[in-house]
Amino acid sequence: LRWQRRREEEPGGEACAPARLTCGASPARRGRLGSSGGGGMGLLSDPYRRRALARLLLRLHAPLCLACLAGGLGWFLGLAFQPCTLRASMSENAMGSTMVEERFAHPDRALAHARDFAAHKRKARGMPVAWLEKTMWNLGLEVYKQSFSRTLPFPDELRERYMVTGTNVYGILRAPRAASTESLVLSVPCSEGQQNNQAVGLMLALASYFRGQIYWAKDIIFLVNEHDLIGMEAWLEAYHDVNVTEVQSSGMLGRAGAIQAAISLELSSDVITSFDVAVEGLNGQLPNLDLVNLFYAFCQKNGLLCTIQGKLQRSDWDSLPSYLHSLQTLLLMVLKQGSGRPQGDHGLFLRYHIEAITVRGINSFRQYKYDMGTVGKTLEGMFRKLNNLLERLHQSYFFYLLPSLSRFVSIGIYMPAFGFLILILVLKALDLWMKLSQCDVDPADQSCDGGPVAVEVRGGGD
Repeated sequence: LRWQRRREEEPGGEACAPARLTCGASPARRGRLGSSGGGGMGLLSDPYRRRALARLLLRLHAPLCLACLAGGLGWFLGLAFQPCTLRASMSENAMGSTMVEERFAHPDRALAHARDFAAHKRKARGMPVAWLEKTMWNLGLEVYKQSFSRTLPFPDELRERYMVTGTNVYGILRAPRAASTESLVLSVPCSEGQQNNQAVGLMLALASYFRGQIYWAKDIIFLVNEHDLIGMEAWLEAYHDVNVTEVQSSGMLGRAGAIQAAISLELSSDVITSFDVAVEGLNGQLPNLDLVNLFYAFCQKNGLLCTIQGKLQRSDWDSLPSYLHSLQTLLLMVLKQGSGRPQGDHGLFLRYHIEAITVRGINSFRQYKYDMGTVGKTLEGMFRKLNNLLERLHQSYFFYLLPSLSRFVSIGIYMPAFGFLILILVLKALDLWMKLSQCDVDPADQSCDGGPVAVEVRGGGD
């Protein structure tokens, strides 16, 4: 009876159906009744609630952005605090222990090869290709060379040249216990001047020592590349039979198995005080964390000081200087990843899904000195552990940050910091979209460009 009496009193009379009780109601009441039955969609379909939400976001836009900025920066600064990091550990069972007996004891042979290489390098005024081929052949390796040339889009910084030509020399040690299906790489860049002479000498001494061992299950490639990154890219493209950078190459005459891992060695002194590891590759790519942990484990075993970003790890983690030290190391890694430049020849291996790092011997003012024998034992232990791999490194992390070599920050911990910073862009985009939508509905709004001008024009027309 109440509904019948109300239908007779409201304008429209019989035109109002029972399902349309709001035909004679006010616009605000119709909006409330229409949105109450829509559930969550009422907030988007109701123009009144949408405008209220827009006004709320426009009013709180600046405070929300500041809160997200503070949250993102605060989260990122907390990553360098040790309780927020994870302890580095080996995930690959085949490399879970350093219980191998390193027997490399030929540092004098490494220094002799380094002196001969330096002498022939000065005589040839460049890379002594013929001497390297002869020496590797005498060591019992399969020796090959690869000529390449690259036209640069801009002249280089040193000689202002557009055409770069060079030769890569590499020797292959075939595995005596397996077919040539898998391989490892030890590479040394042939730099100008007196740099890396000791690295070439140590590589040749290791090749001679490895030749006499019978436990190798993977081929080992000893590579000396010219012109650093250009020569390395030319060798990798020829090895995998691709042409990405349009390098003109003579082709690859000898190949080993699929490359599982690679280590790039850089030494410029007969003795070193520490080992520095570079992990940042092309476009910020990183190697599997197990390879970094393997390097750290053998440095600890042989008593070598190891650093990352040139920073030695501190033991007093609960002090302010230690926190600032870890934060600086973390920021340096983030900046180098953001630059996109590879921090060594290893960075080009990563784009071919080959795990690789660059190891640099540093001779600084520290009192502890290590000879070629200790460095050779460290590399021998790493290669013997990589020789045990049954598959590619995949069990550990590929996305991480390193405040030190013994601690790391996984992607699940540092991504919320970047999420807060990205949320600022989302809020700014919503703010601009709502302002544009408001200008389309009400061009005379003071927040729209040209709003007051449009009002003056309409007033003058009257």
